[in-house]
Amino acid sequence: MREITLLIVKPDATGRHLAGKIIARVEEEGFALRGVRMLRLATPQAESFYEIHRERPFFRDLVSYMCSGPVVVVALERDDAVKELRRVVGATDPARAEAGTLRALYGQDVQSNAVHASDSPENGRREVGFFFDAAGEGLSR
Repeated sequence: MREITLLIVKPDATGRHLAGKIIARVEEEGFALRGVRMLRLATPQAESFYEIHRERPFFRDLVSYMCSGPVVVVALERDDAVKELRRVVGATDPARAEAGTLRALYGQDVQSNAVHASDSPENGRREVGFFFDAAGEGLSR
């Protein structure tokens, strides 16, 4: 089933000039790019995006980190996009990520783990809509 999902190249990876390598890898894995934007998140944006984690002890650090440098947000599409992107990305903790996954290759620690990937088809649609117009503005077809 065709799905759309979101990948974010986080500040630690953009700061190390890895965005191109990461995007090339997801394309090699069969994902179609539907939208790409580079931006710097403002605190209210990051707080809204990560609202689901507001009550977690790491929320403030996560928001601060995500605002610490530019990010690249990428809307991706393919069959089973969420499941397949999670496979390509690997475990949250790079030390536990399977060899060859993006986080194993480029992650530094649990927070500076190079990328964010949507965790469900519903969140994939919601997260793409957060950065790209719900009517498809900014998305290629």
